[in-house]
Amino acid sequence: MGKDRKDVPANLKWRLEDIFSSLDEWNRVYDEVSGKLDFSKYEGKLGDADMLFECLEGINAVALDLNKLYSYAFMRHDEDTRNSESAALMARMDMLEMKLMGSIAFVNPELTELPVEVLEGFAKDEKFKDYDYTIKQTIKRKPHVLSKDTEALLSQESRIFDGFRQVFTMIDNADFPYPTIKVDGEKVTVTHGMYGVLLQSPNRRVRREAFRAYYKAYIGLINTITAAYVGNVDKDVFLARARKYESSLQKALDGEDVDVKVYQNLLKSVKKGLPLLHRYYRDKKKLMGLSSMHMYDVYVSPVEDAEIKVDYEDAFKIVKEGLAPLGEEYQALLQEAHDNSWIDVEETEGKRSGAYSASVYGIPHPYVLLNYQKTTGDVFTIAHELGHAMHSYFSEKNQPQEKADYKIFVAEVASTVNEVLLLKYLMKTTTDQKLKKYLLSYYMDMLKGTLFRQTQFAEFEYIAHDMAEKGQPLTKDALCEVYLGLNKKYYGRSVVSDPEIAYEWARIPHLYRAFYVYKYATGIISAVSIAERIYNEGQVAVDDYFKFLSSGGSDSPVELLKLAGVDLTKMDAFNSCMASFKAALEEFEALE
Repeated sequence: MGKDRKDVPANLKWRLEDIFSSLDEWNRVYDEVSGKLDFSKYEGKLGDADMLFECLEGINAVALDLNKLYSYAFMRHDEDTRNSESAALMARMDMLEMKLMGSIAFVNPELTELPVEVLEGFAKDEKFKDYDYTIKQTIKRKPHVLSKDTEALLSQESRIFDGFRQVFTMIDNADFPYPTIKVDGEKVTVTHGMYGVLLQSPNRRVRREAFRAYYKAYIGLINTITAAYVGNVDKDVFLARARKYESSLQKALDGEDVDVKVYQNLLKSVKKGLPLLHRYYRDKKKLMGLSSMHMYDVYVSPVEDAEIKVDYEDAFKIVKEGLAPLGEEYQALLQEAHDNSWIDVEETEGKRSGAYSASVYGIPHPYVLLNYQKTTGDVFTIAHELGHAMHSYFSEKNQPQEKADYKIFVAEVASTVNEVLLLKYLMKTTTDQKLKKYLLSYYMDMLKGTLFRQTQFAEFEYIAHDMAEKGQPLTKDALCEVYLGLNKKYYGRSVVSDPEIAYEWARIPHLYRAFYVYKYATGIISAVSIAERIYNEGQVAVDDYFKFLSSGGSDSPVELLKLAGVDLTKMDAFNSCMASFKAALEEFEALE
């Protein structure tokens, strides 16, 4: 059980008063914003440069206050999810955001209908420098925008298009028949969260029973889940064709201005690197003393009792020392985050679980939520979330509001750079061979989970959508056959692909956001490449990395990564990441 929030020292709690000094101030701003949501006077007039500029500036001003209101509401709610007053603030924000979206729904269709030469003129106009990338994207997507009436109709159908994901969410949460197994003589319910815990149990019988019981529940629901997933794929194919894209993949990547070649490079590089993963599983199998390694064995660390168990202050000191290669300014900001209530550290009653970083444009610093425990994973979580925070800090410091928010495609880069730098520091400074071997295993498991596993999901949805686009039936048997084949391909001969694993696709919620998971893989590839460059090239690489951190969403994310020396349209970064995995594997094998 967590402690009561009032018993946590002030220096270990974030200070939301930096956003609003009180609930009264929040309510005052809420009322002010509610009166500024009517933009109808601009409708039909966006071809006039002055009217367009005034409209965009007005929307941004409202969006700035909305972001502050929403951030305060959800962070206050996350302090204690039992608090009904905070839940009410969230509900009020949902209504306010819906009103704004309805009020400005005319903007994108009207802009898109303008002639290309008019839009190009706006993009070149110094007055629109904060909006030039947005306008250029409007020009790029003109061929894929339908008539005004059709666009209006499609916008009203968004809830229907999202229905397949909602159906799966209800199946996977509200209606899921959570099984029970016995652990040490006690009945344990295998919830989604507990499943991951049980798969890391040192007791193999517990792992096996949890695995089989959990998948038995999904197999019992497979017909309904298949219907939901196939409906979602068919929806993707329909929208891609309606908008005149060559494929669902092209449509999805165009949403973030990413070249399809990046996806293809990922699949190609991971296929080439699979022998390294297979080799790692052979090593794990041998270390664990297993005659056969099953899918329920792969999440257990082959190195036992080597956790880093330190209190928060020592953990923060380790993180700060590990990130020293990023320079004095970064170090000073880390200390400021520690000293000036950017971070909510301790687990308390009712507090939201997990960890995240949140930024509020116009507020001088981001926020970090933790639930710190004395584990190796939580030490890395500090580094990870501070990476997000610093990315937001530098982007918001150096970019105008319209360009400050970086895309999801690069959202995990800065956080993972921090993790890799921390791991390199720990590897360099520890003299404990067992800990060193544990850290190498931790790193390779991180790559396994984020690079290889997410690419396996990405390849599955690529095949599923390709089958649908070619008119091939997507049945439960066809989908399970595809997934089982991929599992054997990715895990190799050292791991038994148990029959149950053919159904794993049926429990992955991210698959209902088509072509989303690959971003985790390209994110870690970019991060490892950047971290390796920082270690090998020093200040030049650090300077380039800071250009990326400061770039926000000012251009295509693929172009912005080039500022840090990463070009995902070529194979260098992919090769660098695989070389890093290989080096860790060889060092792992060399340690006794």
